[in-house]
Amino acid sequence: MEEAADLRQRKKQNYTENEEMAPEESHEESKKPKKSPRYAIIPRFAKLFFGCLAAVISGMMYAMYLSTYHEHKFWFSGRPELEREITFQGDSAIYYSFYKELLNAPSFKRGIYQLTHDNRSLSLKTMNAVRQMTLYPELIASILYQASGSEEVIEPVYFYISIVFGLQGIYVTALFVTSWLMSGTWLAGMLTVAWFIINRADTTRIDYSIPSRENWALPYFACQVAALTGYLKHNINSSAERFCYLLVSASTYTFMIMWEYSHYLLFIQAACLLLLDILTLAQTEKIHEVYKIYLFSLFLGYVLQFENPALLVSPLLSLVAAALLAKCLQMNLKKGTLFSRMLKVIYFYLVCTMTITLNLVVKTFIPHKENEHLMKVLEVKLGLNAIKNFTMNWLLCQESFQTPSQDFFLRLTQSSLLPFYILVLIICFFSVGQAIFRRMRCQSGEPANEKTTLECGRIGERPEVVYHVFHTISLGLLAMMMEGMKYLWTPYVCMLAAFGVCSPELWMTLFKWLRLKAVHPVLLALILSMAVPTIIGFSLWKEFFPRLMAELSELQEFYDPDTVGLMTWIKRQAPVAAVFAGSPQLMGVIKLCTGWMVTNLPLYNDEDLQKRNENIFQIYSKRSAEDIYKVLASYKATYLIIEDSICNEVGPVRGCRVKDLLDIANGHVYYEENDSYGYSKYGRFCQEIKMNYSPYVNYFTRVYWNRSYFVYKINTVISFQS
Repeated sequence: MEEAADLRQRKKQNYTENEEMAPEESHEESKKPKKSPRYAIIPRFAKLFFGCLAAVISGMMYAMYLSTYHEHKFWFSGRPELEREITFQGDSAIYYSFYKELLNAPSFKRGIYQLTHDNRSLSLKTMNAVRQMTLYPELIASILYQASGSEEVIEPVYFYISIVFGLQGIYVTALFVTSWLMSGTWLAGMLTVAWFIINRADTTRIDYSIPSRENWALPYFACQVAALTGYLKHNINSSAERFCYLLVSASTYTFMIMWEYSHYLLFIQAACLLLLDILTLAQTEKIHEVYKIYLFSLFLGYVLQFENPALLVSPLLSLVAAALLAKCLQMNLKKGTLFSRMLKVIYFYLVCTMTITLNLVVKTFIPHKENEHLMKVLEVKLGLNAIKNFTMNWLLCQESFQTPSQDFFLRLTQSSLLPFYILVLIICFFSVGQAIFRRMRCQSGEPANEKTTLECGRIGERPEVVYHVFHTISLGLLAMMMEGMKYLWTPYVCMLAAFGVCSPELWMTLFKWLRLKAVHPVLLALILSMAVPTIIGFSLWKEFFPRLMAELSELQEFYDPDTVGLMTWIKRQAPVAAVFAGSPQLMGVIKLCTGWMVTNLPLYNDEDLQKRNENIFQIYSKRSAEDIYKVLASYKATYLIIEDSICNEVGPVRGCRVKDLLDIANGHVYYEENDSYGYSKYGRFCQEIKMNYSPYVNYFTRVYWNRSYFVYKINTVISFQS
């Protein structure tokens, strides 16, 4: 007892001594000179200012580069309006034609009505073109052109393409910022931009498809990804978090109404966020806030796209609804228990099954056939469906739906992008695996909110890094199946590779695995994060900068006299009530350049449009003149245009030519012992009609021809003289 009392007395004395010494120490510390807070703010402000300046300049320079390259490629300024419009091919011609209609309408309100009740584009069909073709970019461009008073300053076509080029500049700036946010240095942003421009043939289709929906929409998605990257970060203050949240919301809403396939890309993003939530690698509250943004975006898109049923049957809606419903099961559970960790597996299974069930139920009650061709193509690619009609075979033969060629990977390797991307992805992927294993072993199920230091070497614990790893792997798997998906994947390959080589934390993660002791790992990581991108930048500058300058200095020539002659003849000789039939690509150009009605357009997001294209393509099949006449008459066509390039096509891949696909679909080809044989009692229509003998002359009269096109008037009074 006496010893215990003595011990308590000594502790009390020590405690009082510490209390007396504390004020003295604090007084001595107060005498030490402290640095003013502004000395810490100035370097941070300078870094932020110059980084933002570099991002903006990069975007502006890229937009100017695209404008200059386009001018030298097509000689736009020295061409008449007709030749300018011919440069818009396929679906691009359709989009720009509606922009012209809006500008030529008596009023904007009248122009909107004409587009929502369009009966002047396709014969025997009235459609809501704004919903069918997602024409909000054209609506916005026409409003800006008229409201800004640009009629006397700039021509409509220049205004239109300048907006698209400006959006591409924003696209590059957003990628710059994303890489900067992840690495902490705007040197990564510069490297991202360099790789993006050098690999422009695989990062964007802006060179030959300016009005394409993806060129309008993907810049907004890049802004959304940049904002989401900042929003997912742990060490972010409340003001920055709020700003990122608002930017995610605004860019998601805009992206949803700009592209008809936007909800599919957001579905991939939502699936990646779901994995982050299940693996407790990000804050659940933030992910569910993003889910709510998705829901409101779908609702807004549904309203603005005139109750588009495609958004109701979207897998994005089913996934988000299932995730929010399944969240209720985890509301009142104690964190860190074995049962709560087991529930993560049950939660994942529940979300997957509920997503599939909800999607099937919604499709049962809401009839929907728009955009089904994409799902069918994906099913064929995955081996889940072997049914192939003409439209499906034709789509699968298109370059965008084929597997990537070896040249694609060779180009990425020559620019050093692919090797560094694989290195960065492997390090990040295994670090994420370590973080997941560490979470499973720890007692708390909550994600770590503390800022990971450079010495830790745990880059896989950063939620924004984990998200981008999942995101780029998902897009990469799709790009390996369909080459068209490379335009979604490659830009983020540039961003992730640049972030990795410029991030000291990634190098530190690698050195932790290697257990480097000869040199201080932190110092070496800092040196490599500056030296490696600098070396890469100089090598890219030396090898590719002269090529880019050569592209800008080279004056190319784009001139198609046969198409110009055809359009000139139509505008001068064809009656106003004429209806033209031909290949979908040519009909899009006719719709733009002449304004005449056509039977079909290069659109495949609707079953009726697919059927129209398949029926009109029969002019290149082995069918009788009477059959072709009946098909054309059913669409009230008055003129038929035969393209020699399709009729006498000698494609590199036999079986993918239009006439081959038609022969297969019509049963005019049969296979025996790995050989194909053709049989039909009729010759190929597009070749026989040029002979000018009966019965073809009874149904059709040639009225115009040149080296590429043969135009026939469809007779209303048929003579059956032999």
